[in-house]
Amino acid sequence: MSETKQHPCETCKLRAEAEANPKTFKARLWRWHTKICPGWKSYQRSLAQPK
Repeated sequence: MSETKQHPCETCKLRAEAEANPKTFKARLWRWHTKICPGWKSYQRSLAQPK
């Protein structure tokens, strides 16, 4: 039984708002945040792995 761990990035409110309105300040803040966030980088690696 392997239980897949859900990353907080999947349900992040800031991410959802940034994707809905990409020209807002929140979207710019989100894009900046993804450059330094180790959690986001881990989430991206987990998406790239074959299941």
